[in-house]
Amino acid sequence: MAQVNGVLVCGGAGFIGSHLVDRLLADGQSVEVVDDLSVGSLANLSAARASGGTLRFHHLDVSAPEFSDLIALRRPTVIYHLALLPTGATRTNEMLRSATLLLSVLEAARRFAIKKVVVALPAGLLYGEVPARQLPVKEGRKSEPMGVAHVMANTLVDLLTVYRESYDVEFTALAMTNVYGSRQRPTDGVVAAFASAVVNQSAPIICGNGRQTRDFLFIDDAVDALARSINKGGGLVINVGTGVQTTIKDLWHLVGRETTLQETYESARHGDLQRNAVNTTRARIQLGWSPWTTLESGVDELLGRKV
Repeated sequence: MAQVNGVLVCGGAGFIGSHLVDRLLADGQSVEVVDDLSVGSLANLSAARASGGTLRFHHLDVSAPEFSDLIALRRPTVIYHLALLPTGATRTNEMLRSATLLLSVLEAARRFAIKKVVVALPAGLLYGEVPARQLPVKEGRKSEPMGVAHVMANTLVDLLTVYRESYDVEFTALAMTNVYGSRQRPTDGVVAAFASAVVNQSAPIICGNGRQTRDFLFIDDAVDALARSINKGGGLVINVGTGVQTTIKDLWHLVGRETTLQETYESARHGDLQRNAVNTTRARIQLGWSPWTTLESGVDELLGRKV
């Protein structure tokens, strides 16, 4: 991977962000982390801090005026923004704040001639409910607005496009499916929730009938796509997933196969998708990326099972 003049990761103390920091340091990059720790944790960066690489942490809100000062001082070549539309954001003001956070990064990039901005967006929010015959969904699919989060996800892509065309700020937007792995909070993903149920010997909860499908992506695979985007995929939305649909019920049978725990069911949550999976042809072509971790092996690694 090409060496760049420093990388800044917004949300770098979070689940995906901290794993990306580990990877960037392993690749020899100098890394700055910006995180307000509202979701992330310094504990997630313990491995990175012990790795011996060049790492600086800034306890800072991306929307604060000091963020622009930091960019002016450090002048990173690439900014990763992984704090957009966080899992669990349900209130309208939380979703709308994502535009403010992205604009703060884009404005700083414009003012100080930052080479590139890379963002990760939830594919489910970007595409909405997709008919079964159109799955795995390809980039660029438009659908009727399904809610504030769906509108906001597409608005963020529009903002990236405007700054690229008007101010020459390059971007790559990765539309990621359901990422899972170590450091993920049980409240932020169904795999993490099921794994927590196994560890704590508590009955797992399935919302809905369990027949809804998701495209589960292991954290190492997700981070590899992010790392490759540092100098590839300019101006594109790129799907990152496996293209494989797994029902929530089948997921539990895989995660809990060595236990006698029985799942319990609750009412479906408002706005939950019925099915989701993405086509990754563009990722193969533009990033040279393909997923390599099967759901079974990823779950086994997460739970520390012998393979």
